[in-house]
Formats: sequence, structure tokens, C-alpha cells
Amino acid sequence: MKIGFIGLGNMGGPMAANLAKAGHEVTGFDMAEVSVDGVTLADSAAAAATGADVVITMLPNGDILRHVATEIIPAMAAGAAFVDCSTVDVDSARAVAEQAHDAGLLAVDAPVSGGIGGAAGGTLTFMAGGSAEAFAKAEPLFDIMGQKAVHCGEAGAGQAAKICNNMILGVTMIATCEAFALADKLGLDRQKMFDVVSTSSGYSWSMNAYCPAPGVGPQSPADNGYQPGFAADLMLKDLRLSQQAAHSADADTPMGKLAEALYTAFVEQEDGTGKDFSAMLPRFEGRNRS
Repeated sequence: MKIGFIGLGNMGGPMAANLAKAGHEVTGFDMAEVSVDGVTLADSAAAAATGADVVITMLPNGDILRHVATEIIPAMAAGAAFVDCSTVDVDSARAVAEQAHDAGLLAVDAPVSGGIGGAAGGTLTFMAGGSAEAFAKAEPLFDIMGQKAVHCGEAGAGQAAKICNNMILGVTMIATCEAFALADKLGLDRQKMFDVVSTSSGYSWSMNAYCPAPGVGPQSPADNGYQPGFAADLMLKDLRLSQQAAHSADADTPMGKLAEALYTAFVEQEDGTGKDFSAMLPRFEGRNRS
């Protein structure tokens, strides 16, 4: 299959490399100077999209997605698939899908979960929105880049699933960090805390797979000085998207709103930029009740 891949950064680069390694003809484009094994580089996004059976984008935000879509859609042949793997707002995903549909293209919004490690290892999870026909065309590529793909519904459903998932993640990580900070002040050994909670009703992915306490549980960014991993800046982006979606849908999400406020303070006022999102634990360790 001939594939155009636009956005060859920390996530997109390994994803494109895995497609090339699987035998697909991949032409890529990125604003930065990059080199990706097996990928031929084009001099523009439109050039990368020309003649492709599928064009995949991995971009920073909805505004950039809309701009790139306007550039590449006229260059794509009718019947080709536009698969966006960025995490963006639902409104942008739906607008781009409509633009693609009007041009005779198939469209899938398919944000991912699994981080840089998942992109490199081909173990990502894709949450996809779009028609059944569009999902069927993209699914073989999802099988190469990831371990699971779920067709969540029509256009925008993939972004909706990603935003809801990461709102849960942001909230549960804060609760996990708060609990460890409280356990410390109560004199409870961290390993004992983990042994109880990880096999009890406090079980969560934040605790069991990504424990924020160093030296406890499986290897995680906490054991590497809180180097990401999943950056706190990206968690803040996703929480802001969740609150934008909540406002648009008239949904009440007080825990999501509070999580957004806490990560805003952490990233913008407390030197959280560039750290893993689980570095909330040292933040709570250093706080006293006021």
C-alpha cells in the first residue's frame, strides 16, 4: 500500500517506520529535519499525500490539523483514506472528516494510547471514529502500528473516547499521588501501601502499571527521575480538551475541571514542564495543608 505520513516526531516517526518495515511504501513529511528508517521524505505535506492510498497525520493540535487538511485533501485521490492519529478537539475532528467526505475521501479520527514506547514497539491502542468502510481500510495499518483498534462510532467518536479515557487517567493519577503522600505522613511503608492497594479496591492503572512512587511496582518514569513517559504538558493538553468538550456538550465534570486546574498549576507555575505527569507525587510530598 502507498502511504503518506505527515508528522514524523516522537510518535509519528516510529509509527511510519513500522509501516515501512512491514513492506508498505511510505512517503513522509515533517516541518523539522528528520530521518526515519524506510521512509522517503517529501518537500511538502501535499507532495507526501499525492497518489497515496492512505494518508496518516500525527499533529500537535486541532488548528494545525485543519491547516494540514486544507493543504492535503485537494492532493488526495477520490477513495483514499485520511487517517488522523493526533489528539485534538472533537469539533476539529468532525470538521476535517466532513471536509474529507465532501472531497470523496474516507476519513478516520484515530487517536492513540501507549506513548512513545508503544509507537516504537507497535503496541499502540487506536480509538477510531468514522464509517465502517473507512475503518476497514485503515484497520490493517492499525494492526501493524498497534495491538488493538476499537471502532468507537462515527466521525469524532475516536477523539471522544481518547478525551474521556485521559480525563480518567489524569484524575486517578492525582488521587494515587495524594494517597502516597498521605501514606507517607501516616508513617506507612510505600511498598506495603502498594501491596495492599494494588490487590484491593484502590486498584487502577495509575497504581498498578505506572506507580508514581520510585522503587515500587513495575518500572516506571518514577524510577528515572520522572523523565517522560507521558509529559505533564500533554496531560494538561488532554484535560483542557476534556473540559472544552464538556462545555460544548453541556456535561458536568467537576473532577475533570479540578484535575485541569491542578495540572495547570503544576506545569505553568511549579516547574512541571518536561516532567512525567506522575511527577505530581513530589508536588504533593512538598505541600502542607493550609
